[in-house]
Amino acid sequence: MKIIIAPDSFKESLPAHEVAKAIAKGVRQAAPTASIHCVPMADGGEGTVLAIAQSTPCTLMQSTVRNALGHSVQATWAMTYTNTAIIEMASAAGLEQLTPQNRPVLRANTFGVGQLIIEALNKQARHIILGLGGSAANDGGAGMLAALGIQFIGKNNTLLEPIPEELARLETINLSGLDPRLSQTAFTLASDVNNPLCGSHGAAAIFSPQKGATAEQVQFLDQTMAHYADITATTLGKDRRHEQGAGAAGGLGFAGLSFLNARFRPGVEIVAKFAGLTRLIENADLVITGEGKLDEQTLQGKTLAGIATLAQMHQVPMIVIAGTLGANYQALYSQGMTAAFSLCNGPITLPEAMQQASRLLQERSRDIMQVFLASQLSKGGKNYKIK
Repeated sequence: MKIIIAPDSFKESLPAHEVAKAIAKGVRQAAPTASIHCVPMADGGEGTVLAIAQSTPCTLMQSTVRNALGHSVQATWAMTYTNTAIIEMASAAGLEQLTPQNRPVLRANTFGVGQLIIEALNKQARHIILGLGGSAANDGGAGMLAALGIQFIGKNNTLLEPIPEELARLETINLSGLDPRLSQTAFTLASDVNNPLCGSHGAAAIFSPQKGATAEQVQFLDQTMAHYADITATTLGKDRRHEQGAGAAGGLGFAGLSFLNARFRPGVEIVAKFAGLTRLIENADLVITGEGKLDEQTLQGKTLAGIATLAQMHQVPMIVIAGTLGANYQALYSQGMTAAFSLCNGPITLPEAMQQASRLLQERSRDIMQVFLASQLSKGGKNYKIK
């Protein structure tokens, strides 16, 4: 029996590889002779670098860069032996690095992301995969671009900081200092977000409230991003603000599309390709996956939606274990999900569930395997035994 365990992380609780490990323990208790393949997954956000590193020969790197508020942090990224760098923007400018009480989004930026790109270029990277997700900034990628050599100029030739507070006064963009190596480097943006830069579905309106923005600040940020996009269009002769993904990571997607000639790909597709997930699933008996919250938003390019598509393609049952079963999670049944189960086995607080996630995952996985084995026996699967 071949079981594929391919979960996403449980945010602020367990990384994907620990989730996979816990599920595997439960599966092994019920099916000790099963062939188990653990494939930690991600969609471009936190955990993408480690998920790829689990299945691809590469070197993990550590670099000291600025976080969204300019403080030094250690960021992990990876370099494959084919000169492809994998970078998570969240490792340099992630929301989880900041406390809920200290999220001044009008002053946050993505400078550290640009520093990581420079680090990759210094290691002779020729292709950079940039994971977009978990951003603490809404600067349209201006901070990243400043680290790459672009200058943002205001009235009287004043050099502006690449933060929303100052970008509102932007008059010109100076490209003369842009690192020339960028023109010889291919960029792929890995994301599960298809929002445009501005408007009611844009970066500010949809994502900045969770970054600490008030209603007034949301409006200011949206207006500032529109102004920034106007100046960018004048400078480059093209306007990418309305394209899908331009609003990803607080507008970092817009900067990648506009200044780096990047292309977008769903993050789960990239991770799945590195892991060879299609090949693993095509002759599997069962896929078990999981994430912190399963709801209708999961259909919008999230990790589980991508795995469900592969499972459905190869007619392999897929079972989900989620911390929470949210609104309309049943929509995934038509997309390839066979069944979904809550992590918790009774009334429990969120902190308790997060603390006990490993044990609960193990218990649910064993229960799931007991039922799956019973179903196989009922079909005449003589080689299966229920322990």
